[in-house]
Amino acid sequence: MILVYTEINKGRVKKASLECINYAAKIAELTGSKVTALVNNADAAQLEEIGKAGASKILSIKNDSLKDNMLISAAVEQAAKAEGAKVIIFAFDIVGKAVAPRLAAKLKAGLVAGAVDYPAVSGSALEVKKNVFSGKATALYSINSDVKIISLLPNSFPVMLADNKATVSDFSVDLSSVKSRITVKETKTNDVSGMVPLPEAELVVSAGRGLKGPENWGIIEDLAKSLGATTACSRPVADMHWRPHHEHVGQTGVAIRPNLYIAIGISGAIQHLAGVNGSKTIVVINNDKEAPFFKSADYGVVGDAFSIVPKLTEAVKKFKANQN
Repeated sequence: MILVYTEINKGRVKKASLECINYAAKIAELTGSKVTALVNNADAAQLEEIGKAGASKILSIKNDSLKDNMLISAAVEQAAKAEGAKVIIFAFDIVGKAVAPRLAAKLKAGLVAGAVDYPAVSGSALEVKKNVFSGKATALYSINSDVKIISLLPNSFPVMLADNKATVSDFSVDLSSVKSRITVKETKTNDVSGMVPLPEAELVVSAGRGLKGPENWGIIEDLAKSLGATTACSRPVADMHWRPHHEHVGQTGVAIRPNLYIAIGISGAIQHLAGVNGSKTIVVINNDKEAPFFKSADYGVVGDAFSIVPKLTEAVKKFKANQN
């Protein structure tokens, strides 16, 4: 049996979790197994969507305290043992990065983090591809352990929904033995309501030090809003507190694979490219024609961002208005 940890965020099943269920369904098809999804506090519509993604069974937890990674790890461990899971799938996101390694240690399971392709079955082993050397190469890992854990790099797989209905079972977890303390710290950040989280975003508008200061970020937000995109930034921008750190993309930030990545005023150092080179289409706007980013771009514009970006925004708005 294949177990998928499924997350609900802002009233919706996370796109990355739906990718995981699709991925698990592919493994089930190859191995003659079935997919069970583990989800907390899901409503009827969300349970239905999880079934359509490929789960044949859903373990439904109702626990408002299931927020800490240690508690989540304990819940997944109990579900895996109860169901006899041989493969456990996570998204390679904040939760997956924290929980999957902890669970691998507890279950003595082999782990591949950040898979980018469907696996191949070789006897009792699963062969899984992931990016290495900052995305410059792909490595093939063979997981031979009894229990196997895989986390998927978001936006690496399409989400496909079918006319499938899962059986839903209530599942209770015992968290009494887990010593965990949750500390909540309120911080003031930019309003991101309605914005798709960066790891799941298909359209991203990003900017760097070429914007000269946080007071100029309005043109980036306007372009992102016109496209329905999520905003991002380079590391120096986050380090200087021009933008919040959750918008930092790159080797030491968030790794993304959008359909469209627009980089404005970013030179394109290797550390930045490592987090965005999985993008399907890269557009670079920079006034330095020697900027390294142009070598990786599908489309490049050499010029002043403060002149080009507002014109691009107006063009997008005009195009959308003509489509209505």
